[in-house]
Amino acid sequence: MLAKESLQFLDDLKKNNNREWFQDNKKRYEVFKKDYHQLVSDFLDAMKPLDPSLELLEVKNCTFRINRDIRFSKDKSPYKAHLGVWMSCGMKGLNRAGYYVHIEKGASFIAGGFYSPESEDLKKVRKEIAFFYEDLQEILSDKNFKKEFGSLDINENNSLKSMPRGYEKDHPAIEFLKLKSFTATQVYDISEVTQKDFVKKISQKLIALKPLNEFINRALDTEEF
Repeated sequence: MLAKESLQFLDDLKKNNNREWFQDNKKRYEVFKKDYHQLVSDFLDAMKPLDPSLELLEVKNCTFRINRDIRFSKDKSPYKAHLGVWMSCGMKGLNRAGYYVHIEKGASFIAGGFYSPESEDLKKVRKEIAFFYEDLQEILSDKNFKKEFGSLDINENNSLKSMPRGYEKDHPAIEFLKLKSFTATQVYDISEVTQKDFVKKISQKLIALKPLNEFINRALDTEEF
């Protein structure tokens, strides 16, 4: 769980997103940061027994800096008014599928899979889907997965309008081969964050994504011949 004071800090930061306010509230930020890191630690304690591939993760591997990268953004707000927890077997410099928890007023969600992969990784995942579509079907038709996430995220921003080069238009996995990200998402209300069973409850939902992550990571770990 996260303290109500931490959520209030995020609310206040969103309304006062400037360096002067942040410096004036540096002590509040330090308390928030400690609470944030404790939440990540709790998630790792809950998730590692469920997914051994996360065993080597430390808190520092799963957190995000509060400073925004504003170099290429029209929004020049210097700080993030939300927090995220990212748990993946991919260590530094190695992109892999994983689990994500996003905490933001009016926009909280959990997700998993592989978001916006680089070109070569994207090709690998599509190849895995094309050759082992039955494996993916089995994962997506699992009762627990369907209950929590329904299917993979498919929308106009996440999918090509036509088939990627090298694949037939009538391939049975056409809707998944057109994807540019391979994720599944569930929204939740931010009020849940302050409940004592938050980490346990969310971890039980996230673990439904384990077979999907394993399928994707299998593709990424396959050597090209």
